[in-house]
This record gives sequence, C-alpha cells and structure tokens, in this order.
Amino acid sequence: MHEYLSLAPEVADALAEHRPVVALESTVIAHGMPHPQNVETARALEAAVRAEGAVPATIAVLDGRIRVGLDADDIDRLATSKDVWKLSRRDLPVALATGALGATTVAATMIAAERAGIAVFATGGIGGVHRGAETTFDISADLDELARTSVCVVCAGAKSILDLPKTLEYLETRGVPVLGLGTDDFPAFYARTSGLPVVRRCDTPDEVARIMQAKWRLSLDGGIVAANPVPEADALDAAEAEAAIARALRDADAQGVTGKAVTPFLLARMKEITGGRSLTANVALIRHNATTAARIATAYAALARALAPRPTTNSRRG
Repeated sequence: MHEYLSLAPEVADALAEHRPVVALESTVIAHGMPHPQNVETARALEAAVRAEGAVPATIAVLDGRIRVGLDADDIDRLATSKDVWKLSRRDLPVALATGALGATTVAATMIAAERAGIAVFATGGIGGVHRGAETTFDISADLDELARTSVCVVCAGAKSILDLPKTLEYLETRGVPVLGLGTDDFPAFYARTSGLPVVRRCDTPDEVARIMQAKWRLSLDGGIVAANPVPEADALDAAEAEAAIARALRDADAQGVTGKAVTPFLLARMKEITGGRSLTANVALIRHNATTAARIATAYAALARALAPRPTTNSRRG
C-alpha cells in the first residue's frame, strides 16, 4: 500500500475479498454541520452502509496519512477541532507533508478511494460551476476530478447554490456520465428536480454497476455521477429553494465572501433562511445516498467477483 495511505483492517479485508465498500467524505463532519449533529450524521451514514451489508470507509487526513476508515475517536477529533483543513486535490500534498488535520472534499475523497481500490462513494452533493463563473472563473475541483478519477459518486446532484446548467455542460465536455437514479431529471440538492435532463435513467443498482463496469473495462478513465433525488418527504419546493439561494448569494456578495468560504457560508445562510429545513433535507439526502451507494457497491462487487480469477488447486498423484 502507498506510503501515505492507511486502510482500516476491516476495509482492507473487505477489498481483498471483493466485498462491497463505500467511501464517505469527512467535510460533512468538519465543515458541513454543527456539533454534535456532525458526529450523529457521520455515525448514521456508516450505519446506513452497514445495514445494506457493505463496509463504510470514512476518509480523512490525520497525522501525515490518508486514513481510509475512521474509528469513533477519529470522528470526534474531526468534529470538534477548530483547525481542520478543507482538502481538495491541491491541498493533499501540503497537508500530508506538514501533518495537518484535514477533512476531504469530494475531489480528495475520490482520489483516496481510487488509490485504495474503492469504486463507490456517497456524498451530499458535488461541487460545480459557481454562478457568475464567467467573470470569477470559480469552478469546483470536483468536476475535474470526476473527469480523471474512476469512482462512482452517489449524490443528490450538484449543490443548488451553483449554476446547474453550466455544471452539466462542463461534465458533458469532460465525458462524465450523469445517471438519474429513478429519475429523468437532474436533482437540485434540496429540491428533487432542476428541470434539466440526465444522460440515462437507472432504476436498479445492477444497471448502474453494469455501466461502471463497461466504462472502466473500456479504459475510459474518470468518474460517474449517480444522481439520487432527496427523499420526497424532506425535499424543499424548488421555487422556495431558489428564492432562499438567491437571498444567500446576495448576502455573501455583500459580505465579500469568496473562494472556499463561499459554500459553507451559503449552506449556513440557507439554514437560517429556511428555519432549519435545509439542514434537515441535507441530513436526509446524504443518508439516502449512503444507503443507495451501498446497494450499488454490492451490485458492483458481485460483478467484480464474477471476473476475478478463481484459485486453482494442484492435485498430486501417488
């Protein structure tokens, strides 16, 4: 295993035996939610993966290593520390070399998952092209990572604070399939639909697994977006969500919020504007994504086992 990568024994054993494993990010713990809800959510996500018969692998950088699979103390440390870095591709080498404590974004989690041999990753929503990117050039590193790193990302679409049409255009240009799980429309994070079409609707985990297999066995490197709408009971009305986002964006602009600070500011402001309902939707959708990712990982592991070379036995003749 790579010198900077440490796999928890449970994760290593599952991968060696071609059993399903689901990668989970850690920014939701360190930057996405307040304490103690961040810890409760992290544990609930791992429990949701286990309930489907898969092994959870929450990923973070601790003490100069990319840790794939965290224990309870690790999660508490990420949840309560004040100096946790938010790590994307650019930041990983700096954090590893300096011993920084870091939570992985979608991009960094994808990198670690691929290096570890994990094919499926559950998150809330991917990053994308920010509104106004034609002047700011603010485009999430998640999109480039999806173009180069071969992991299936189960998400509730892209965060609806983004420019969704431009995000889908970017993914199309970079050759990333965007699949709709039980839907013909691309989800808009808090809302179940954006009104924008996906490449293909998939109604079963097996269909997603077969697309994953076909893509990567053709050596078409890069990820797949499996877009999974927020459960209907927890979804926000699309028009209400858009109005709240517009208000949050105006507030961010007025306060001069830029760069990496934009997304956490907007998510926190959305919570205030919606009276906490956006946070409820966030927790529900990421838990739903973890369950769905475990089912896809199980289907993909079955395909991988079918292709794995069978051990041979040597018989001796006396």
